[in-house]
Formats: sequence, C-alpha cells, structure tokens
Amino acid sequence: MRASSSESPAGYLPMLSVIAGIATFSAMDAMLKGASIAVGVFSALLLRNVFGTLITIPLWLAAGRPLPSRAVLAVHAQRSAITAMMAVLFFYGLVRVPLAEGIAISFIAPIVALYFAAVMLGEKIRPQAIAASVLGVVGVLVIGAGRFGTGTFSLETIKGTVAILCSAMFYAANLVFQRKQALLAGPVEIALFQSGIVSLIFLVFSPWFALWPDPESLRLILGGAVFATAALLFLSWGYARAEAQVLVPIEYTGFLWAALFGWLMFGEHVEPATVAGAALIVIGCWIATRMPRPQTMV
Repeated sequence: MRASSSESPAGYLPMLSVIAGIATFSAMDAMLKGASIAVGVFSALLLRNVFGTLITIPLWLAAGRPLPSRAVLAVHAQRSAITAMMAVLFFYGLVRVPLAEGIAISFIAPIVALYFAAVMLGEKIRPQAIAASVLGVVGVLVIGAGRFGTGTFSLETIKGTVAILCSAMFYAANLVFQRKQALLAGPVEIALFQSGIVSLIFLVFSPWFALWPDPESLRLILGGAVFATAALLFLSWGYARAEAQVLVPIEYTGFLWAALFGWLMFGEHVEPATVAGAALIVIGCWIATRMPRPQTMV
C-alpha cells in the first residue's frame, strides 16, 4: 500500500508554516494592543505598516525586485483595503476586551470564510457548514453571557465586542483573498505590497489622527512590525501550497497564543465562559472543514 502524498512529512509543511504565522501574528497583536492603549489604534497601525514596509524592502531587493502585473496589483490593493478596515476594527475592540477573548470572538471568521471561499474561489462547501455556523454563533453568545453574568459587560466592552465581530467579517474575506493572493504572488512581494498599500491608506488620514508615540510604544510598534512581516511570509508560503479550507481551521490555534501573550503582557486571565465559547466555535470549524479520509492505493 502506498500512502498519499498529503501524508508525507513534507505535506505538513504548509500547516506548520501557517501555525508559525498565527503565533507571530498573535505576538504582534499583543504588542500592538499595548501600543494602541498608549497612543491610539490609528498611530500604532500606521507606524507598524510603515516599519513593515521598510523591513520588507531589503527582502524584496534580494528576491530580484518582483513587480506585480496590473491584475495582481489589483488583488494586492483589494486585500490591503480589507486588511486596513479589519485591523482598525479589531484593535479598537482589542483595547476594550482581553486578548484571548477578542481572538475567541474573531474565530467566527474561519466559518464565514468557508462561504466566501465558495463564492470567490469556487471551493465546495459541505453541508456541515450550516451546523458549524450555528455553533459559532452560540459560542459567541456563550462568551457574551459569561461577561454579562460576571457584571463586566460595560458599554465599552459591548463596543469592543461589536467591533471585533465586524472585524471578523473583514477577516473572513481576508482569509480567502490570502489564498487567492498566494497563488498569484510570492511571499516577499505580498508582504511588501500589503504593508506599503496599507501604509498609504493610513497616511491619507494621518493629518487628523496620527500621534507620535513615546519610546516604549515605539519599541512595541517596531517589534509588532517585525512579527507582522514574519507572519505574512509564513502565511503566504503556506496558503500557496494548500487549500484555504484545509488551512483555515488552523486559525483557532491563535487562542492558545493569545491566552499566553495576554497573560504575559497584561496579566489577563481567561474566563471559563471564554474557553467554553471558543471550544464551541473550534468544534464548529472542525465540523465544517474536516476532510474525508484520503484513499490509499494498493
């Protein structure tokens, strides 16, 4: 009997690359949360993307200065616009709720992404997706109920939760564009053009919203830019080598990283309701995206 190629060690490399990308993105989330609390979401995101662009330029030069065609540039611009909206909403919410809780709420994005993948990439959506969607919604309600039961569901928390839910819709589209983009361009090109275009988007509004950060916040933003650039490279490499519906469930490993970084940087503790809600959403992701067992050849 001969095992399918997906069962070989090399077949797991895209998944490992995406896990590394989620871990580094979670580290970036923690650093940007700290900077956003100090100087505001807009300034933290603007400088993170500017630094990310500067960090990526040498990598782009070493890669031979790959330039996108007009069609590929349009995809870069579309994903960058989605990313900009996603990031503003996410970090607006993240400064109002614990890191792990914010990540848990955003887990509905992989489920929504399955529907987007059907429309945008032509991937087949299995019947389990409906059950997964129900579990995802119930999971978010469990997290909210836990907050309400402890009396910590303030107006700011409500605003933060709604912002993260809205961000999750953009994140779902971003996940699908990530796969589409990875099939058209290399990781270095994606990292450079995404950081550069998002920087330009924020620079348009900088005269009204930008503030120069203090040295500690600047260090956090620079560290976040390094981790964000590494995450883009890991994710782009992984999504170019496996289907979105295979890799999207790996997004929920971010809960573990968020719980760790939230505890290390902010002393945040994960509430039982958050764990329960996240578990329901994760189960929903697993149900919706589990693959049939590969056949073997005799």
